[in-house]
Amino acid sequence: MSNTNLEFDLFVSDLNGNLRGKRMPPGAVKKMHTEGMKLPLSVMGFDFWGADVLDNGLVFETGDADGICRPVAEALTPVPWAQQPRNQMLASMYNDDGSPFEGDPRQVLNKVYQKFRAMGLRPVMATELEFYVLDGASSASLRPQPPRLGGDQGPRLSGDEGYSVVEMDGFADFLAELRSACDIQGIPADTIISEMGPGQFEINLNHIDNPLIAADHAILFKRLVKGVAQKHNFAATFMAKPYADCSGNGFHCHFSLVDDQGNNVFDNGTDEGSDMLKYAIAGLMQTMGDSMLCFAPHMNSYRRFMEGSHAPTFATWGYENRTVAIRVPESPGVARRLEHRVSGADANPYLVLAAILAGALYGIENKLMPPPAMEGDAYSNAAEEQRLPNQWPQAIDALSQSDILNEYLGETFVRVFTAAKRQELGKLSAKITDVEYDAYLAQL
Repeated sequence: MSNTNLEFDLFVSDLNGNLRGKRMPPGAVKKMHTEGMKLPLSVMGFDFWGADVLDNGLVFETGDADGICRPVAEALTPVPWAQQPRNQMLASMYNDDGSPFEGDPRQVLNKVYQKFRAMGLRPVMATELEFYVLDGASSASLRPQPPRLGGDQGPRLSGDEGYSVVEMDGFADFLAELRSACDIQGIPADTIISEMGPGQFEINLNHIDNPLIAADHAILFKRLVKGVAQKHNFAATFMAKPYADCSGNGFHCHFSLVDDQGNNVFDNGTDEGSDMLKYAIAGLMQTMGDSMLCFAPHMNSYRRFMEGSHAPTFATWGYENRTVAIRVPESPGVARRLEHRVSGADANPYLVLAAILAGALYGIENKLMPPPAMEGDAYSNAAEEQRLPNQWPQAIDALSQSDILNEYLGETFVRVFTAAKRQELGKLSAKITDVEYDAYLAQL
């Protein structure tokens, strides 16, 4: 139970998944529910570093108009890792007339979700997020360094240690506080796994029959992991590929559909699954390339997509096959679902879930059927035309030009998000890297 006599942070997620907001005085909760908090609409379209994007239509064209941020839950939640006790509250942005602001990633997800609800269907979604625990000095040096196992005097981690119980034992206090913080904040943490990289973990969040809440949990979980890590003198990162020669951080999403009677419409009593499942898979395959910027939004994101790395490089699907982009796990019929395996952990959870739902809905509405399920190694057996965009500029152009996603996710979102990404691409392209100096300065 939160103490309402404490300050609290009220924040929204921008399109990059970075949290923007204000620290509010004690006793302001009622006012936030009745009046909301004003922030410029342009905040949602900031570039990654928090700078205005001047060609997205939200800054000078509107006089940098305000939107109204309203809490998405009634109650405050504690911030258990904070040095000074305080609470937090997640919000979503609306226009001044009370309509949803379609540049808010939560509103983008809600737009697709409501289309399913109008059909009498409810998406059930569960997220799996991977992250690296780093030596605490990594934050200051801005270079990743593996932590030491079991404290300052322990051996520094190196190499692959997938599913290592020893590694989990070495971080027992940190992992226990992670789980405790999740319980306090109502985030449904389930299994904890030691992943392939040194200090890499995956924590699965239980399925929720409301994708908005599932995405809320994921965005708050990322904040929580970083906060608890800092309290334990570690750093933590959801960067897609922090180490060039180690496993990247993925973000897998499990997805099924139930009707208003609670029946799983992906189940038809067979191992193959229903036509509805296949419609959804076909739509996801057709929109996957256009959606790539939602799954891989940053320059570093594309370092994760290497053949043989378990990060999909082709729009493929299959049963119980971890080389494909869409895996149908073996499960009882009541749990028939698909696992979407493309996204990196650096992506905005609202946009990942929105893009998945948009693709599935497109397939369902048009009764599309997928090609035969992939068997064996998808990296070797997929057709070249199934290859996903593997460069950042390609992905920006693909989303910008997508008629399907402009319709299903909204023109405002597509315009604002791609403008931010083009600005980020321009800034990073203007930098001369250390690699270039090392290679060329003395030799040319």
